[in-house]
Amino acid sequence: MLADVVEHLTCPICGEGLALETRALRCPAGHAFDIARQGYANLLPGDARAGTADTAEMVRARESFLGAGHFDLLTRTLGERVAEGLARTGGGGGEAKAVLDAGAGTGHYLRAVLDRSPAAVGVALDISKHAARRAGRAHPRIGAIVADLWRPLPVRDATVDAIVNVFAPRNAPEFHRVLKAGGVLYTVTPSARHLGPLVGTLGLLTVDEQKSERMDAALAGHFVLESREGVETEVPLSRDDAATLVGMGPSAHHVTQEDLHKRLADLPAPIPVPLSFVISVFRGLP
Repeated sequence: MLADVVEHLTCPICGEGLALETRALRCPAGHAFDIARQGYANLLPGDARAGTADTAEMVRARESFLGAGHFDLLTRTLGERVAEGLARTGGGGGEAKAVLDAGAGTGHYLRAVLDRSPAAVGVALDISKHAARRAGRAHPRIGAIVADLWRPLPVRDATVDAIVNVFAPRNAPEFHRVLKAGGVLYTVTPSARHLGPLVGTLGLLTVDEQKSERMDAALAGHFVLESREGVETEVPLSRDDAATLVGMGPSAHHVTQEDLHKRLADLPAPIPVPLSFVISVFRGLP
């Protein structure tokens, strides 16, 4: 909930700290931001546009697909890695660790981290208000915020212990700014093997085989790669499962429902689908 994370937040207009009021967040300069009845706060500046935000339909599809357990191996592995990292980091005075999920979606992965880190709190940032509504309810120690990852993040300097970034944009200077000294960034990206035959058959967006190298280059100067591991599995998907998978990601903008269902009808059922992810761990540079 927002009460657990407000000390880590800043006003997107003036950069001052925010305080929690009954139905709003307010800074000393008087800038106020309403808290929605679902419990999240919108900290997008007035000139921001959420044109790339996930729609309500995409968020529903994501919650349905992830809730069915298809990505459980990734969820479990990421949750364990972040929890292990938090346990290794210092900190005294009983101070709670803070985890920022940059591009949190429904809060699915952040919940897995917090379930394994009982003393930690989570800040879920997403540009979609539909995602923030669900993220704010995903765990009692999550505070959900609508924010644009490409803009200055409404988060205090050097205030979070770890950042989780799953299939979302990466703002290297801002990630570095909000991390504590020695803080860690955990990214999850698909490999070129992800979804295998579904990519060509359904006309999905392809993954660049040099994606990891390009990400390393984009983060260089702020982060150094510490480790990298692959997470590989295969799951049997029904045609409805496959349609939900397409609907929850960026390919939803590129494939019409009519065309999708025509292509799905030509596939066997269930469809054996390879899932291939890369978890990269980056340490913030001094």
